Amino acid sequence: MVLRAGTDEERAEWKRQRVAAVGTLEEGLSECSGGKGSFFGGECVGYVDALLGGVVPWVRATEKLSGDRFFDAGEAPLLAAWMERFGELDAAKAVFQDVDALVE
Repeated sequence: MVLRAGTDEERAEWKRQRVAAVGTLEEGLSECSGGKGSFFGGECVGYVDALLGGVVPWVRATEKLSGDRFFDAGEAPLLAAWMERFGELDAAKAVFQDVDALVE
């Protein structure tokens, strides 16, 4: 994990693994959404959206602590937009943990 990377080599390896995983998710989102990137369930939130959406606050907290962007718009534009779109859903807002509280 990026927060435990003690050396530049460990940090580079973590980044390589993250880029590969994010690339796979980006491809999956593109396929499931017909290239629109709305949701993994298409135009509606589906099972994968709900499952992956549950980690959005933790991803944001880790980004805040590490200074690294997990779903960078330059590397994964559909996924970055998905994360913002999912976070704006009323249902998500109702249950998301506060990022600042997670960081503490």
